[in-house]
Amino acid sequence: MIPRHYGSALLLILLGFGSAISSASPLSEKEQAMVAWIDANQESAISLLAETVNIGSGTMNHEGVRAVGRLMSTELDALGLETQWIEMPPEMNRAGHLFARKEGTGKKLLLIGHLDTVFESDDDFQAFTRTGNIATGPGISDMKDGNAVIIYALKALQHIGALDDMSVTVAFTGDEEMTGKPLSISRKDLIEAGKWADITLGFEGAITSEGSDWATIARRSSSGWTLKVTGRQAHSSGVFSDRVGAGAINEAARILNTFYEEVRGDYGLTFNAGTIQGGTAVNYDATQNRGTTFGKTNVVPSVAIVDGGIRALSLDQLAKAKAEMVDIVADNLPHTQASISFVDSYPPMPPSDGNRKLADRLSEVNESLGRGPMKIWDPLRRGAADISFVAPYTDALAGMGALGKGGHTPNESLELDSMALAIKRAAILMYRLSSAPEGE
Repeated sequence: MIPRHYGSALLLILLGFGSAISSASPLSEKEQAMVAWIDANQESAISLLAETVNIGSGTMNHEGVRAVGRLMSTELDALGLETQWIEMPPEMNRAGHLFARKEGTGKKLLLIGHLDTVFESDDDFQAFTRTGNIATGPGISDMKDGNAVIIYALKALQHIGALDDMSVTVAFTGDEEMTGKPLSISRKDLIEAGKWADITLGFEGAITSEGSDWATIARRSSSGWTLKVTGRQAHSSGVFSDRVGAGAINEAARILNTFYEEVRGDYGLTFNAGTIQGGTAVNYDATQNRGTTFGKTNVVPSVAIVDGGIRALSLDQLAKAKAEMVDIVADNLPHTQASISFVDSYPPMPPSDGNRKLADRLSEVNESLGRGPMKIWDPLRRGAADISFVAPYTDALAGMGALGKGGHTPNESLELDSMALAIKRAAILMYRLSSAPEGE
């Protein structure tokens, strides 16, 4: 384990998050043909993007998610892939997923996108708007751009006749923004696809920063935790006495401070207390992240509830942090009791040698396109994603989409000319990977 409190530069060196090593080769004749076709069809790709953005598909808008799925299914059917809509059980309250498959030769490629957004049907942010090279709209960069990139990269490969012999599975999940539970059902088909694949590419947004393009070879986990504390309700004149004790809120504060002092520090591990409510009466709805509280300054509070999240770079790191938090919660102040529970949503995607080699190949493509070598992005600066579910079974690379910003906000936007760039990178990388000799 890497010691705590190392400087960030040293941590990047230790974990291998430096520049990718690449030796660019010129574009082949077929690759040049794909580039020309992509340039000629960029507006068509943007039109598909706009059509999907204009279909509201917040996770809980099941019909909207299905409508985007139907549109993507039509595109994939036309490419010769066998499509399947996978319904979720009604009690899970999720729309389902779209999968498309094509058997062939060479490396087996899994391409991951998602149909849903964070913007539900009652949100004011509902439409695609274009001003010059910038477009805004719900989910335009997270991740309806990536979905369109997948379609048009496959079309470019079809244009040169390369798609015919490729082995490809496309997975468009319908609940990436709020995963259905249990995960054993909602991610069963994705995990099976990961076990089938040799290589997985995730098409959430690409990153350009500090004058460089960046590859994503690692993403952290995402889990929730809920701390519940009870204390002895009494007149506040007796707080801290042997008869009354510290009260629920003071005990919750002690626990949170001890988390900060004793659990914090390992590179890749963060935990956040998102909401805290305490008093003599608390009603908290975790599904809505809201509640009501009643208390008085002259009454020692009897209950406190803290709802938070935790992220880690490996399963071992996550398990260690959870165990430390449980131990801290169990050692209570007088006349208080506390418990903590965890709900896992996304596992981590740790950095690996295979992922780094994929980043090197992408960097070669980027150089062939005249954009220079790519560096490796720090996983602390990205959120969790579906690609993490397949990371234990396949080499994986994320961030294959276009260039956007403001995700999950009403300012979400996309640089439209980056659509062609993302499609080119994806199509050329898939072409080179699928035709690579065994062992490469």
